[in-house]
Amino acid sequence: MKKELVVKDNALINASYNLDLSEQRLILLAILEARQSNTPNDKDLTIHAESYINHFNVHRNTAYKVLKDACKSLFDRRFSYQKLTQKGNIENVISRWVQRISYVENEALVRIKFSDDVVPLITNLEKHFTSYELEQVSSLTSVYAIRLYELLIAWRSTGKVTMVELEELRLKLGIEPNEYKRMGQFKEKVLHLAIDQINEYTDIKAEYEQHKRGRSIIGFSFKFKQKSQPKKLDSKRDPNTPDFFVKMTDAQRHLFANKMSEMPEMGKYSQGTESYQQFAIRIADMLLEPEKFRELYPILEKSGFQP
Repeated sequence: MKKELVVKDNALINASYNLDLSEQRLILLAILEARQSNTPNDKDLTIHAESYINHFNVHRNTAYKVLKDACKSLFDRRFSYQKLTQKGNIENVISRWVQRISYVENEALVRIKFSDDVVPLITNLEKHFTSYELEQVSSLTSVYAIRLYELLIAWRSTGKVTMVELEELRLKLGIEPNEYKRMGQFKEKVLHLAIDQINEYTDIKAEYEQHKRGRSIIGFSFKFKQKSQPKKLDSKRDPNTPDFFVKMTDAQRHLFANKMSEMPEMGKYSQGTESYQQFAIRIADMLLEPEKFRELYPILEKSGFQP
């Protein structure tokens, strides 16, 4: 199964921005969709609620609500980053994340068009980029944990991040000037929470060291190492075994669900006067359920799917 990689230019990894959890997750899903679907830059990206439910293990009603709310707020969100001019000078850029965003009520999906500044930072990548599997951050519920994980793995080759000054770290983590001003608050609500979640849920184990000037803490450095990987199960198991299930990407589910919706073998699963499109959305949902997946697997294979 192809890995679901989130890939960002390091300029975006090091950018300063403040997104809440649902906004950050929606951006990650949109980046994933942009890479998997090869959607032209002038077209909208489509993110289905099922994708949010599947990746982040939330209740369906929760997914509908947070996606709706994210659509209302994400258009106004900005981020700042640095790039070099042709003369080699640093240019400080402030940009929006999206050019437009919409929520389709009856289809439970979001359409996003990234701003012109974001597109090259997630698609036209050459050497200076960071990638990771979306699965690594899917269980993180702290926005600071997600941001810190990204900042750390940009240094995966060395396993350490030299001292980052306190104010720079706050900016990169998206902390507002009036938030967690006392060091005790910052450590408890941001740093310790982020490190604990990273160590519990991701593929790395991290720790930090504080640096002082006199009695004042002026910055932090980080060390991390890769966790040992568990042995993978044989993907060529017999489809007739009780626990057989292949996790499909959202793009795969919707692609094959569309094909299956028009196959005669699926006739017994159709309901009333629903359209092929509505039927396909329901099939895509069914493919998320292990029991239904096993039941539909012969038809899925006939439609061209190969695990």
